[in-house]
Amino acid sequence: MNIQFSDLIENSPNAPGVYKMYDSDGTLLYVGKAKNLYNRLKQYTDISKLEPHKQVMRTLVARVDWETVPTESDALLLEQHLIKTQKPKYNIMLTDGKMYPMIALTQSEYPRLLKFRGKISQRRDVYGPYPSVNALNETIKTIQKVCKIRTCTDTFMRNRTRPCLLYQIGRCSAPCTIPQTDYAENVALARRILTGDSEPIITDLTHQMKKYSDAMDFESAAVIRDKIATLTQTSTRGIRRNHAHSANFDWSDSVTDLEQWLGLKINMAGVFDNSHLFGKNPVGAMITFGHDGFIKAGYRHFKLRDAARAGNDIAMMAEFVSRAVERGPNLDLIIVDGGPAQWNIAHKTAPNIPILGVTKGVVRDGDEHFIMPDGTICRDIPKDSRLFLLLRAVRDEAHRFVITYHRTTRAKQMTSSVLDEIDGIGPTRKRALLNHFGSVRAITDASLDALMHVPGLGKSAAEKIYAHFHSEVV
Repeated sequence: MNIQFSDLIENSPNAPGVYKMYDSDGTLLYVGKAKNLYNRLKQYTDISKLEPHKQVMRTLVARVDWETVPTESDALLLEQHLIKTQKPKYNIMLTDGKMYPMIALTQSEYPRLLKFRGKISQRRDVYGPYPSVNALNETIKTIQKVCKIRTCTDTFMRNRTRPCLLYQIGRCSAPCTIPQTDYAENVALARRILTGDSEPIITDLTHQMKKYSDAMDFESAAVIRDKIATLTQTSTRGIRRNHAHSANFDWSDSVTDLEQWLGLKINMAGVFDNSHLFGKNPVGAMITFGHDGFIKAGYRHFKLRDAARAGNDIAMMAEFVSRAVERGPNLDLIIVDGGPAQWNIAHKTAPNIPILGVTKGVVRDGDEHFIMPDGTICRDIPKDSRLFLLLRAVRDEAHRFVITYHRTTRAKQMTSSVLDEIDGIGPTRKRALLNHFGSVRAITDASLDALMHVPGLGKSAAEKIYAHFHSEVV
């Protein structure tokens, strides 16, 4: 029976994911990613339009499998993992990390922020990969505005006699010529942003801005306000921060190391984290992983049911762990993001499952330590080991997952409670407003002229929004 390629992909979904092509012997030939699996696989039906090496590969394909994921960025990461671990014959190899753009922070007195496609080096902290150069450039721009970290080469910095243009436009603190007092703090802040930790930063900055304002230091308050606006806009646009990667990281071997360290067998482990803003929009999340990597089917979001627990991280953790254990999936290990209090409540809630606590340390920069299932503290895991990188990666993935969910729920509530009061402002215009201004607060403060410059909004809608928020202004 002659099976056509179109038959192999007939049931492929209209969703982001990764596809795998096999020959008649079951050998994996090719792995690819797609924003829409059906549309991407359909491009293989006309063999004459393919690149020469793919034309040869297509003639050998006897089976096509696929795996869906939540986003295109997730597809990129899964594709890279599969290519590195399974090495399909017809793939452009990604073992040297050259295909996708990444961001690095060098390890020096004044670390440099840079983008690259080369090999990962232990001489610098690496973040990515990013799905596009635009996403990477937007990330660098955000860090420049908020943290003012240099992007110039060491040679350029050593030969400067006065600050460059980036200093003049507020995107660098000019360590080349100006004495620095808080550069290290700004680097730590940049690392938090790069690992998806912008939400607590916004909270901290909000407190700082209020202190400056109360002290009548409006100039300093304005600087903090601009940083908050930049981070809020970045969060609203959904620019994703990926995990730090290492050349030594491998899923299967790393989970085996974890099993040997803890003395247990792990088919699936769950990692928990909470998020709220001053007790508002309290949510939780669990991500799952095993020997083959993150297990997306086990991911869970939680909205807090007991309102009395809102803002209490310990009480929230108890509810979320309890609900996860009751409903499944079956977990061989629970990892909680937090210290002794989080570990204790998780142990009390799920006494039959080993609990591992991953603390943040003083800063989220390799200062983590761990609370073992027996309650003892471990601080001596090498920072460049597979085990340490695994634990930091799953902790950061849980944090990314819950923060993304919290932003979504908070944005929905904010737009529902404010913009829904305006007749004729539907979901499309709400998104356009948030994408343009970055926050509801910025929308309420916007002038009529600024509102009229929002793409797709129109003069009538702009006037309606302005009148709604400024009706009492004479």
